[in-house]
Amino acid sequence: MNKKYILSIDQGTTGSRVILFDYNGRVFQSAYREIRQFYPNPGWVEHDPEEYIKTILDCIREVMGKSKIDANEIASIGITNQRETVILWDKETGKPLYNAIVWQCRRTADYCSYLKSKGYSNLINEKTGLVIDAYFSATKIKWIIDNVDGVREKIKKGEVLAGNVDSWIIWNLSKGKYHVTDYSNASRTLLLNINSLKWDSELLEIFGVPESVLPELKSNSGIMAFTDKNIFGIEVPIAGDAGDQQSALFGQACFNPGMAKNTYGTALALMMNIGENPVKSKNGLTTDLAWVINNKAVYAFEGVIFIGGATIQWLRDGLKIIKDARECDLLSEQVEDTGNVYLVPAFTGLCAPYWDMYARGLIIGITRGTSREHICRAAEEAIAYQTLDVINAMVSDSSIKILSLRVDGGATKSDFLMQFQADILGIPVVCPKVTEMAALGAAYLAGLGVGFWSDMKDLGKQWEVGKMYKPSMNEEKRKALYSGWKNAVNRSLEWAK
Repeated sequence: MNKKYILSIDQGTTGSRVILFDYNGRVFQSAYREIRQFYPNPGWVEHDPEEYIKTILDCIREVMGKSKIDANEIASIGITNQRETVILWDKETGKPLYNAIVWQCRRTADYCSYLKSKGYSNLINEKTGLVIDAYFSATKIKWIIDNVDGVREKIKKGEVLAGNVDSWIIWNLSKGKYHVTDYSNASRTLLLNINSLKWDSELLEIFGVPESVLPELKSNSGIMAFTDKNIFGIEVPIAGDAGDQQSALFGQACFNPGMAKNTYGTALALMMNIGENPVKSKNGLTTDLAWVINNKAVYAFEGVIFIGGATIQWLRDGLKIIKDARECDLLSEQVEDTGNVYLVPAFTGLCAPYWDMYARGLIIGITRGTSREHICRAAEEAIAYQTLDVINAMVSDSSIKILSLRVDGGATKSDFLMQFQADILGIPVVCPKVTEMAALGAAYLAGLGVGFWSDMKDLGKQWEVGKMYKPSMNEEKRKALYSGWKNAVNRSLEWAK
């Protein structure tokens, strides 16, 4: 086989990564570049879209240089990306019309409240599986159209394209030949009807987004574009595309209903495969398209937690009480508990299952004896408590007992956090040998799309346990700790309203 590798592009909130995977799903070579964060106003978060492309191309050059492989050995490219983040750009020049508005950005919170007051909540939830929130893409697109000079006029002339980060990447890698997206990214925009699998005209009208600017919808696996010859010297097919959390679910081989994963990144994203029929959540979860392959849709419950690993980053960069995540672990382990201190990291509101745009962070239970060790431990435990909130909602909505939780992402390196996570959930937490699951999922989708791997059963055999954490906490203690967490969360709600 002269096609030996799949190249995976993982463009995330804090940086871009490119990984070469071999046939066995192992990392052959990788490269990473950070991207800058911009906070022009309180609650606003932006990126420079051109930085996405520059960092990706830098990573591709590094990976190709270090690996010394020929481009002809790459079977296809898979793309995974931070979701909900949107870019509008000039169709002719390729220049962004505004910075990328990042998924974390809360600038459209008041507009979301207005939509709720107009009674759109049920309609939008029925069609999209989502709730009205500033988190999703549609209100961000509308904000750019309404607030950036000249955009509305350019749209009337047919000069504007809009898309999530995957669309922007594919458009640039193909030098403007393809304006496409996949169903998983589209299902996070508030514009896709997850029942009909089409852009919904009624939703487009509500949000004031013309369909002409949106990308063409494509399956998650199968050739959807080709790179420009100047990038690799040949045209390489792009044959896999999925939002990072759906991609991680696929990489974790959660192919059967009831299987669940949690990705511990800047945010946390729990997903649970619920099969081929969309189910409406009664407990604040969203219903997403997990993937569409061979015209068959698979759905998932999702519970996103805005602030996961970013809690630890805040201890480092905001409070400056630690130098890195490892120091946070060491300090957490020096105390037996938090001294009844709880940290609720609602820095940009609370997502599932609360959906409170106006919640704000707090640290409560502080006494004269509270130390930075207690604060660090409370920060790490907050990540686990938020996970339990979502797991409880999933079990309630699906009536399926989750037997174990598959985990990936940077924070899985923390033995302290993973053990506490197992303890507070009361089920095993399982970390696979390969932890770059979003990138691996994109690679799997791209490989399936060109026949590099034969089928999903073939992929399921590659998933291997790296480390398993079994719960050791008694039920009484678990309930007491969680009760304290719920009390703390209740005090954070609607603070900024």
